[in-house]
Amino acid sequence: MKLGSTLRAVAFGCALLPVTAVGALAQDDATSNIMVFGDSITWGWLPKDPITPTVRHAEEDRWPIILGAALGDGYNIVTEGLSGRTTNVEDPTALGLMDGADYLDSAIVSHEPLDLVIIMLGTNDTKSYLDRSPLEIGLGMGELINIVQEGSGLGWYEYGPPTVLVISPPPLGEEIDPGAAEAFAGGAEKIAQLPPIYSAIAEAAGVHFFDAATVVEIEHVGADGIHLLAEGNAALGAAVAEVVQGIFE
Repeated sequence: MKLGSTLRAVAFGCALLPVTAVGALAQDDATSNIMVFGDSITWGWLPKDPITPTVRHAEEDRWPIILGAALGDGYNIVTEGLSGRTTNVEDPTALGLMDGADYLDSAIVSHEPLDLVIIMLGTNDTKSYLDRSPLEIGLGMGELINIVQEGSGLGWYEYGPPTVLVISPPPLGEEIDPGAAEAFAGGAEKIAQLPPIYSAIAEAAGVHFFDAATVVEIEHVGADGIHLLAEGNAALGAAVAEVVQGIFE
């Protein structure tokens, strides 16, 4: 949620000196800063049977790290992955934690300057108890795009809003772990409907779009039916690197 105008007014005075210093550094910095904003797949969840407890993939097997390695020098990748994160709806099983729209502003301000924000969310929005249609999930992604484009409104920094790349999530597996099967009932069908919706919303907003399902296959999904094996992360990271290179050309 955005900070109120009262807080902005109180904090404005202490931001004057940092603005000048950081702005001067940015002019000499040729590195392109990219933030990846996502859920457990971005965090690096290692699929297991049973689904929990788990650990993260090794760093070299997480798709944002693979993205950075493929891009090479001149790019800095910031990973903002939270297991369970949704686009813009609160999860009643984890109140105050999962609503991506509540945190995106803070994440951007924390990591400025940013040249590109990559958003891959939507899988958790398909949970049956959230009762969201694919269109509602798409509109949630639209709100996240708006948050990036509008900026924080703090007025502290000289940086303009970054470019956005929207990624529709990869497919679910053929079978979901019993510990998550009820929550994700109908989720595969909803995810399959997201690419054209996300694409249309991204086009209307003037931002970039990529469909993860064009490179991540069901065989790339692990034992829990939700999270990616190392091979799926590798395919996704390499493909997104090509998209990003095209954006910066």
